[in-house]
Amino acid sequence: MNNEWHVSGLVVQARPEKIPRLVTALLAITDTEIPVQDRPQGKLVVVMQASCSQALLEKIESVRNLDGVLAVSLVYHQQDLQGEVTP
Repeated sequence: MNNEWHVSGLVVQARPEKIPRLVTALLAITDTEIPVQDRPQGKLVVVMQASCSQALLEKIESVRNLDGVLAVSLVYHQQDLQGEVTP
């Protein structure tokens, strides 16, 4: 049983005119949230979760391949074990 948990925070830079479609495409990815959007500047803050690092990397790569995405920057990553007590 895999009891890992991964979460990452990304900044996605995109063409401003593509933001509405990107938001729809990103929210279609399981366990993905967009807490902050700056549509005029073409910037999104994206939070993704996955049960293993490989799944998380695949999700991040899928973001890079979306039409209109110019850059994806990983700004945060955390890995924990489910049930682990964090002080």
